[in-house]
Amino acid sequence: MKLPENYYYPPLFFILILFFHYERKDIPFLKKVFVNHWRWVIILESACIYSLLLLGNMNYQVEKTGLLSFLLLALLSFLTPKDQPLLTLQWNCIPDDLFEWKSTFRKSTTMVILGFIMILASSYHPATLIVVGAFALDYVSHVYEPNENKEMLEMYFRKYTFKEKLRKNSLFFNLLLLPTYCLFLILNPIESLYVLYYFTFMNLYFMLILTRKYRQYDHKEKNNYHNMGVYLEYLICSMTVLPALLLLKNNIKEAAQHIKTYAGD
Repeated sequence: MKLPENYYYPPLFFILILFFHYERKDIPFLKKVFVNHWRWVIILESACIYSLLLLGNMNYQVEKTGLLSFLLLALLSFLTPKDQPLLTLQWNCIPDDLFEWKSTFRKSTTMVILGFIMILASSYHPATLIVVGAFALDYVSHVYEPNENKEMLEMYFRKYTFKEKLRKNSLFFNLLLLPTYCLFLILNPIESLYVLYYFTFMNLYFMLILTRKYRQYDHKEKNNYHNMGVYLEYLICSMTVLPALLLLKNNIKEAAQHIKTYAGD
């Protein structure tokens, strides 16, 4: 997949690095371990990821926009995420049974709005649609990372079945993506098949992450420890489709059995 102009790649990838930096939670750890050199760690890490994105793209040729962006990466070490969000909304329009989404939107209102704008803007071109969508899935993963307590899980699944959980959450996920689907079809009607592929791999990844949560749910753990390894595994499986379908079938079976141990039939 190729963007119309070569200099479009650096700003796109820089924005993705910026979103990654804003969401990082390890800065206090870096300050403690590396003391006076923690800023260099952030700069080097960001530069490595940015280089992989640029040079890993066979359609990109090194030019001045990409090189100048490396200088801007140094500013990230002075741009640390705030403990308190800039904007907080209650999001009462989201039903209580979608509690994971409601909680995430309340905690990260600013990032949710900026992320939605970024995903919507990605409909400009097939390449941006796929690349931004792949990055966005990492943030979706964190929606289902926290584990609810045992009492809440029992109460929820005595009211709803696991299939209803999957259906309701999948419907909400696709409602969020609906403007992107529509805008891409308007801007790129000839390449409409990309929407079908985008819909498939985005939904497969989403279902894998949701079913993974309940496949390994443990009321003694506060979260299910999503990490980069899980993200890459599920992303590759989802993009190749068939492995994701096989893995999803197993996840659903194990998750359903696991839920029965807490909520019964």
